[in-house]
Amino acid sequence: MLKLHNVCKSYEGKSQVTALAGIDLAIGVGEMVAIMGPSGSGKSTLLNLMGGLDIPTSGEVLVSGKDLARSNEKERSLYRRSQISYIFQAYHLMPTLKVNQNVALPLHLAGVSSGEISRQVARVLQEVGLVARANHLPDELSGGERQRVAIARALVTGAPLLLADEPTGNLDSARGEEILNLLRSIHRERGTTIVMVTHDHHAASACDRLIKLRDGRVEGDSALGGKQ
Repeated sequence: MLKLHNVCKSYEGKSQVTALAGIDLAIGVGEMVAIMGPSGSGKSTLLNLMGGLDIPTSGEVLVSGKDLARSNEKERSLYRRSQISYIFQAYHLMPTLKVNQNVALPLHLAGVSSGEISRQVARVLQEVGLVARANHLPDELSGGERQRVAIARALVTGAPLLLADEPTGNLDSARGEEILNLLRSIHRERGTTIVMVTHDHHAASACDRLIKLRDGRVEGDSALGGKQ
């Protein structure tokens, strides 16, 4: 699904900062992968390149053989809309919209019909266990429930690649475990490819593979048992 070849990313300022320094990496369809590393190791930069939110200074970011680094903004926008979905540590929910309205946003932006939106939203709210909270506002929910809304919003488009940036970072251990179990269930039942950036070794252990970054390079790449 994703292949990065000799990917480098630098930022110009008073001095040049190298975030990624020659990444070679392949992620297959249906994998559940954790990315770990100390602050400044390049984790978020790598996730942004995979998501088409940024382009590398040099190298290739191949998605089904197409190089995002050589795609124009319109092509990358189409890729982001149709092929990927994001889950963020801070949820990024619209505070004035109810749960079902937050989940429906990507479908409205894609021009999906009202009837189909209602069906898809109901389906994913059932999947994440939030049917009873559909008409609540985000500030009426717990942190774990807010993250479930964010996951439902990510799932509703049916995108084959899910990028998760510290999805348990704002949660206590019990709520974090619920979110990990939900992500594992999504991976198992839907076959969704999941790439998760995390600082938490326990969160990483829910995945099938662990990639370690240090100083913008891949320091380690190993298989894990995952949790069935």
